Amino acid sequence: MQAYRIEMTVQQDGMLTLSNLPFHAGETVEVIVFVQPANVLAGQQYPLRGMPLYYVDPTEVVAQADWEAVQ
Repeated sequence: MQAYRIEMTVQQDGMLTLSNLPFHAGETVEVIVFVQPANVLAGQQYPLRGMPLYYVDPTEVVAQADWEAVQ
């Protein structure tokens, strides 16, 4: 069985409308609805998710003065 994940927000009490699904007329599907916790909806659990990563001088020596062998 294949699964498709779609996040939607309920716009009207008790009603949810899904569109642009990858199915054809006559296909039988099963719909399971999960409620997301409020902190996940607000993005508080992983605030840096989706943020771009930048590396400044990734090969630069770090904390070279802290190594006894260098002194």
